[in-house]
Amino acid sequence: MARRLRPEFQNAESSLDRLSPAPRSAALLLLTTAGLSLLVASAGQALLRSNRRPLTPAVAATELWDTYRWSPDPDQRRQAALLMASSGHAIKGQGWGNDSLAAVSLLLEAEAAEARGARAKADALWGLLLHRFPQEQSSARARQHFPERHQELLALQPGHPAALATAVAMEAVDSTSHQGGLHLARWGWRWAGAAERINQACEMETASPDERQELAWALGMLGRGSAAELCLRGAVASAETALAVGRALLNGAVDQRRAGEALLLRVAQDQPEHPATTEAIRLLMAPLHPDPTLLEAIPRDIAERSAAVAAARARLNGGKGTLGVLERWPEDRDSWQLQWDEARNALLNERWGQARELLEALPPNSLPPPLEARRLFWLGFSESELGQTAEAQRHWQTLLSHHPPGYYRWRASIRLQGSESLDLRGGGAANLEALWSPLHSGLPEVDELWRLGLNDLAWDAWLHQRPRDRQLRPEEQLVEGQLRLGVDDSWNGLDQLWRLNVRWAAPSCQQRRKLHRSQNLLAYLQIIKEVAQREMIRPELLLAIAKQESRFSATIRSTAGAVGLMQLMPSTAASLSEQPLSEADLMKAAVNIPLGAAYLVELLEFWDGDPYRSIASYNAGPTTVANWPQPSEDEAIELWVERIPYPETRYYTKKVLDNLLSYSNRSAWRCDHDKTGMGKGMTENNSAKEQGAE
Repeated sequence: MARRLRPEFQNAESSLDRLSPAPRSAALLLLTTAGLSLLVASAGQALLRSNRRPLTPAVAATELWDTYRWSPDPDQRRQAALLMASSGHAIKGQGWGNDSLAAVSLLLEAEAAEARGARAKADALWGLLLHRFPQEQSSARARQHFPERHQELLALQPGHPAALATAVAMEAVDSTSHQGGLHLARWGWRWAGAAERINQACEMETASPDERQELAWALGMLGRGSAAELCLRGAVASAETALAVGRALLNGAVDQRRAGEALLLRVAQDQPEHPATTEAIRLLMAPLHPDPTLLEAIPRDIAERSAAVAAARARLNGGKGTLGVLERWPEDRDSWQLQWDEARNALLNERWGQARELLEALPPNSLPPPLEARRLFWLGFSESELGQTAEAQRHWQTLLSHHPPGYYRWRASIRLQGSESLDLRGGGAANLEALWSPLHSGLPEVDELWRLGLNDLAWDAWLHQRPRDRQLRPEEQLVEGQLRLGVDDSWNGLDQLWRLNVRWAAPSCQQRRKLHRSQNLLAYLQIIKEVAQREMIRPELLLAIAKQESRFSATIRSTAGAVGLMQLMPSTAASLSEQPLSEADLMKAAVNIPLGAAYLVELLEFWDGDPYRSIASYNAGPTTVANWPQPSEDEAIELWVERIPYPETRYYTKKVLDNLLSYSNRSAWRCDHDKTGMGKGMTENNSAKEQGAE
């Protein structure tokens, strides 16, 4: 049976039948041409996408401009415009389409209009953004712009930076004015200005007991233990709040420390199965010389399954039982610290066999990479002192083959090759250029914004989309640390990456590589290069010092009164500059870095170029260092460093050297792509092309 056509098609067919042959052919030709045009256009767009070169911040400005002006691909043109926008180029006419980049384009255009005072134009663009893209994370900025939308912003996008900034700006004017502080306690306690608003909320009578728990927890996380105690107003803290407040109080005076210990102990005694108990016990047992009274107060069932308690007992027993702790808890960081403390004690007392036994007690590669590098060096050192040369060289060679440049890798190289040379003077620089690399966050929008150089918006998107129902996984912590550096939050970013570096026990080789490279931040590079050239000092040393002293935070001030990037005491700075300088002056990079470099030159001259004592003197002062026993010809310099009597200076000296060597050897190293994980091969001196887009 013949298939019947729908009426509209029947009519069309009849119309064609009524046409004479010539018009009918023309109509068919027209339809065919239109179809072919559509096909060609679709194929052309597909071809453009397939041949598209990803645009990144690494692309030269001239190429971006050419792409923006001449590319036949509208997506490429918009991406080029957005990349140029991160360098100050005005965005205009790029809000076409329905994707997230259209929303971003409208946001940037609205911000630009607002910056040049075109209020009406900005209002129209903000309104258009909110109308067209109410679900996009960019719409948060539009809601922030309109005060009548603020409550909507806090409700719909609570973790967005726009919401956090709005909460900070909320003034205490009525009985509901604790809302801003409470919002920050829940969603952004680290946000600039959050601490003051949270503390203000604590003072409001309208805050309920449950809300006070949240506020006190946030203050505890901020290290404000006393304020957190006051916020609770005598209420019994939950386990989470007690942990946060107790941790903060441990850093205070004696009475505050005792209060913190009581809080942490109560968590362990009252809620032994709560997840907070493990960390509470770890904090109580952290000191090198634990308090026996606290140890005895911990419930027996908790004590028997706690590595922190077992490590504390071993310390109190002069190291007896250490091997048992390491065998039972090889993956616990309390075991890692106990192993090093006892091994170091054996090394300093030249008990080489005991040191070797302790350093071999944990399974190979059970430690995070920096701790494993330390273990391998000292294991080889102990074996060398025992006359086991082949075994020592094997461990040092493993260190060279599987770990990036750093202090212990350098010392292993010296031991193997027999040469000692580290000149900190001279103004030359090797490979000190910032290289862009992809983020690989797992969130397409975040990765795209990062690729387009819109780091602030990438950070916004990350904060909006990051998991909040659980602790971040190590790979997510790595992403967040990189993003913090990308938005110039070097203080928190470098701290986050460093903590991850010494706690992540099983990263893949590629993850190790990215983590190591991320920490070699090249901040204030132009000033540093100029100063280094003028003072004839290595720029890598200035980077290493600034990173360790301030994490490149120009406005930081220590409790001792040191100020700025190079953490100079005002008296030292005044002496170097031969004129009085204000604290505000010392917070300027152009003032602080040259003075820090001049001081380093003085120290190098004082110690005749000796890197160890010069660096130690920057931390402890040359007079103090001069009063210590000086390195002798028959003493290993590594042991002299370990004998530095000030723990802070001892750690500082090794970390600055570690930073210096990492900056000095930034030639690419890559993983063996057939193998991943700890202990796999890494190869130096491979080109960026060989490594792929990293």
